[in-house]
Amino acid sequence: MLPTNHSDLADLRRSTGSSGSDASGNVMAFIDVHDVDTLLRGGWVHAGPPTKDQLAHVQPARFMHHLHPSASTVRFHAGTPAESLAGRSLMVPCGQCLGGGSSVNFAMYSRGSASDFDDWETIHKNPGWGSKDLLPLMKKTETYQVKPDALNHGYAGPLKVSNGGIYTNVGQQYLDVATRFDTARKAGEDVNDLVSVNIYGRWQKWIDKETGKRSDVPHHFIYNQQETTPNLHIVTGVLVKRVLFDGNRATGVEYGWNLRHYPDQDNTLRPVHAKKLVVLSAGTFGSPGILERSGVGRKSVLEPLSIPPLVELDGVGESYQDHNVIFAPYLAAPEADTLDAVARNDTDSISALSGEWFKNGQGLMAHNGIDIGVKMRPNSVEELAEFGPEFKKRWDTYFERAPDKPVIWMGQVAIIADVKPMMWGYKMTREIARRMPLFEGEYAPMHPVFPPGSKAGILEGPPVPFDTPRVVYTEDDDKAIELYTRQFVSTAWHSLGTCAMKPREEGGVVDPRLNVYGLEGIKVCDISIAPSNVGANTYATALTIGEKAALILAEEFGIEGV
Repeated sequence: MLPTNHSDLADLRRSTGSSGSDASGNVMAFIDVHDVDTLLRGGWVHAGPPTKDQLAHVQPARFMHHLHPSASTVRFHAGTPAESLAGRSLMVPCGQCLGGGSSVNFAMYSRGSASDFDDWETIHKNPGWGSKDLLPLMKKTETYQVKPDALNHGYAGPLKVSNGGIYTNVGQQYLDVATRFDTARKAGEDVNDLVSVNIYGRWQKWIDKETGKRSDVPHHFIYNQQETTPNLHIVTGVLVKRVLFDGNRATGVEYGWNLRHYPDQDNTLRPVHAKKLVVLSAGTFGSPGILERSGVGRKSVLEPLSIPPLVELDGVGESYQDHNVIFAPYLAAPEADTLDAVARNDTDSISALSGEWFKNGQGLMAHNGIDIGVKMRPNSVEELAEFGPEFKKRWDTYFERAPDKPVIWMGQVAIIADVKPMMWGYKMTREIARRMPLFEGEYAPMHPVFPPGSKAGILEGPPVPFDTPRVVYTEDDDKAIELYTRQFVSTAWHSLGTCAMKPREEGGVVDPRLNVYGLEGIKVCDISIAPSNVGANTYATALTIGEKAALILAEEFGIEGV
């Protein structure tokens, strides 16, 4: 348990995810190693269960088990049904176990473009948050095992990056066919060097090449330091209701047991006090929620809930951003390397596949099913025209000036400019898939329902000859693809932006030092502080935020060497 005396804890952290774990691990390690202050102790309260040495977390291929509705390691957030989504409600899962998303995500190594972070510094007025300042921190977290001396990668960090334990035959075929079919783009060695776009290549993974284990935060920043860092106190399975304040200064938090994990505990709320600082790292949904329950937020949100406003801060909980995704499945030949057995939870097959993993860290269990990727942007006037005139306006004002940005245009398909890029992507990947030798047809229930007699109708297999002309889509075919997009599009679970780091008058919640506007003794350190989106999965960005926060905290605590 955490000590509750205010003199015992200097830094109190409420965390669900990667950024807070990274910052805690870095700062607390140096506090202990350098004996800066024997009274400076860090407390860390976490909503979910521990993950230490559990196969569900360290064995990469098991990631999909955390997406099951009954999973206890993920919290599912349901959106409001929308007409633009064919009346559906989007579901957004967020990691709720020690390490957050780093313990349950797809283990995709994916980093934003340099211009994404330069926007944070220039457009959103955050000095020290541009790519030139953040790149050393990105490199600090990783050991890049794919190739020595690669551009913009690190080689001495705690988290290992590799191609995983197998190069699947599906991946090999996809890369071969894609680069021969899509002649406007080429193959390359690195799709995540911060500058390359329109390059097909092996998609790296947060997986240790030697052990085959997931490169998560808890096992590489927290668990590995617990015995040697007595100043770090962790309690899991608790939910923070609100931050405690003395005037406008944060003095601690009020928490109770998460009855989902500890059903036999009572629901009594308990205080825990912080001597110097409270840091919220509860994620895109959690951090703004805690602030609002503490009286920090938009008055029109707080008053109907009978929460007395402490500080009116209109940006809290606003500016949510994410990525859109559609999974269009295809039937594959029996000899295809797949994770079907894991998806079906076929225990006998999983046990058989795990034999190689336990022996040498290799094989499909050291894999995430994602071998090949590309960060795309329109490569010609003709391609750009296919995205439609609505998208062209966004292109002219945002994408064209930054040639390293892949196309990301968010809004959950509320307008046609959101839909057109996804329709284009469906058509392109469909052409590649139907030419792969392992292709045995399209899985009709999760593809568009084309009009009777359409030449774009579902292909049942075998693969088409490579020189087959592209499918020509009629206006009615496009309507079918648009409806399909609205029926099947989901978020990619890359939530960010709800406690944005930008000027208060522009909807910001925290300043460049991560201080919450209008308050003292409280910071936010997680992906919610991102002021604008990045062209990547969020793990690498969350790590970078954590590393930057560690520098800020170390400077304020007078700790050298972080």
